[in-house]
Amino acid sequence: MRARTVLPAVAMTAVSMVLTLAVVVMWLGAAMPWPVALVVGLGIDGGWLATLAYERRLAAQGDHNQAVTAVGWSFGLIAAGVLVAHALTADGSAGAWLAVAWLPIAAKALWLVHGLWERTALTPAALDAIHGIQQEARDEAAVARARLRAEAATEETRLTAVTDAGARVARVQAKTANTLAGAWSTLETARKGEGTGRALTCVTGPVTPGVTTRWDLPVWGPSDPVPALESAIALTDTALDALIDEIRHSEDPALSYREMATRFRAAGRSASEVRLRAAWKRVV
Repeated sequence: MRARTVLPAVAMTAVSMVLTLAVVVMWLGAAMPWPVALVVGLGIDGGWLATLAYERRLAAQGDHNQAVTAVGWSFGLIAAGVLVAHALTADGSAGAWLAVAWLPIAAKALWLVHGLWERTALTPAALDAIHGIQQEARDEAAVARARLRAEAATEETRLTAVTDAGARVARVQAKTANTLAGAWSTLETARKGEGTGRALTCVTGPVTPGVTTRWDLPVWGPSDPVPALESAIALTDTALDALIDEIRHSEDPALSYREMATRFRAAGRSASEVRLRAAWKRVV
């Protein structure tokens, strides 16, 4: 990687020095002996090369000197000025010399680029570490995106299942409500029917002679809690008969079996349905 920036700078610098030396010898050779012109050309190239070497030494030490840099650019401008002056005074080849007059400035610019590259260059170990960090970040980002997509798909599936289950529950509830409404309508019609009471009394009359039985169908609504059987007190048949008779005649007219049973259990008493009905028959 280092050769990609230093080799073009070295090549352009060498070409610029050769051109500068040739132009000085040709330009001043007519006015003075050629050895003197050669010394002048070598002086320009030598000064440029010396300042360039000093700049490279400072750059290798991590240092920088503005004065040395200014002297180096001055030698580059002098070389470019010599080429431009020769191009302006040459006969028939001014365009060709102007085409190469920019090489000294380009060489200085390439050395500047090479210096910038050296100040920002990293070792292979550091580059490998950076590549590993970037690859790890890309891997984590890809895993995070895949996890989010999977979670989104799972949530979508769950919501779809919940929605379908809710729809099925709603359909079952609607069907059950319709069935209960129809059954309750039937019960209500039977309760309010004119012949229902007479038919039920006709059936129960032989069982409970002399007692007017009241038939009430269940009422749609909240029900009263019944005390727990564990807290009730067991009664003998005699005590049970006396208690039932007392509850039955607590109001006028006498209470029905259903009303008596409700008040009996509300008072915290305990008796099975069979015993309670047997006692009721004995009392009545």
